[in-house]
Amino acid sequence: MIWHNTRCSKSRGAHALLAERGVTPAVVRYLDDPPSREEIARVVGLLGGDPRALLRTGEPEYRALGLAGADDEAVLDALAAHPRLIERPVVLRGDRAVVARPPERALELLDGA
Repeated sequence: MIWHNTRCSKSRGAHALLAERGVTPAVVRYLDDPPSREEIARVVGLLGGDPRALLRTGEPEYRALGLAGADDEAVLDALAAHPRLIERPVVLRGDRAVVARPPERALELLDGA
């Protein structure tokens, strides 16, 4: 599965790399169909447990919501309420996930598959 933004070159690149390897992931256009807070928390766990791993700090919402000093629960709430804050692309396979920046990180999930 890939949390995908078609306007993002990194997201398109990760999707293309997977396709080149014969992998056709389920595509979730997370801006159109945002994941629930529970799903975000699950993915954060797969990424190592720090919700900041999914946080886009350059977005205006980051500053407006004062997330620089926010605790993990506030960050999860913000990610759920403002999906533009979710870093992309997120690629999931089984019980593993990566933020595919650079896009080649998506290939890490193919190791041993």
